[in-house]
Amino acid sequence: MNESLTGKRIAFLATKGVEQSELTEPWKALRNAGADLDLVSLEAGEIRAMQHLTPGDTFAVDTLASEADVSDYDGLVLPGGVVNPDTLRLDESAVKFVCAFFERAKPVAAICHGPWMLVEADVVRGRTLTSWPSLKTDIRNAGGTWVDEEVHVDGELVTSRKPADLPAFCAKMIEVFAEHEIVPQRNPQTPKDAPRRHV
Repeated sequence: MNESLTGKRIAFLATKGVEQSELTEPWKALRNAGADLDLVSLEAGEIRAMQHLTPGDTFAVDTLASEADVSDYDGLVLPGGVVNPDTLRLDESAVKFVCAFFERAKPVAAICHGPWMLVEADVVRGRTLTSWPSLKTDIRNAGGTWVDEEVHVDGELVTSRKPADLPAFCAKMIEVFAEHEIVPQRNPQTPKDAPRRHV
C-alpha cells in the first residue's frame, strides 16, 4: 500500500447517476494511498450509480452536503456521469461545498462531466482544465481555457476527460493531494476499503 495520503480525509461529492467507475476507481486509488474517505451527497441513504447507460450498483452516503464541513477535508473528488453533476449543480449546499475548497486553496479533482460543478461554482475563470468534450463551451463561457488532454493540472485542480483517463487521473490526483498539508481531523472515521455498495 502506498501510504502517501495517510492521515488525510477526502470527500467524494456525488448523487444519483454518478458514473460508477469514476466513483470506485478513484476511491480505490485514494484508499490504497492511505486516505480516509467520505461519500457526500444530497440525501441520506444510498445513491445509484450508472455504468454508461445501464444502472449500476448503489452506494451508501456518509454525509450530507448540507451538513459537511470543508474544514474536515484535505481534498475533494468530483466524479462524472451526466445526471450526477446536473443534479448537484442545482443544489445550493453542494455548490457552496465546492466553492469552499477553492476559497481555502484545497485540492480538487474532477473528471468527465464533473467540471460542470466547477462552472456552477464560478471557479474556472482564468484556469485551464479538461473535461468531457461537451463541456468545452460551458468552460470557455465561464472564463476558463479548455484543453483536450488525458489529465491536466492547474495549481490545486486536477481534471480529466473520461473513464479511459482514470489511470492517469488517479495517479496525478494522488500526487497533488499528497503535496498539501493535512488538516486536523475533527471526526476521524474507520477507513473504508470501498464505497459501501448495495447491489
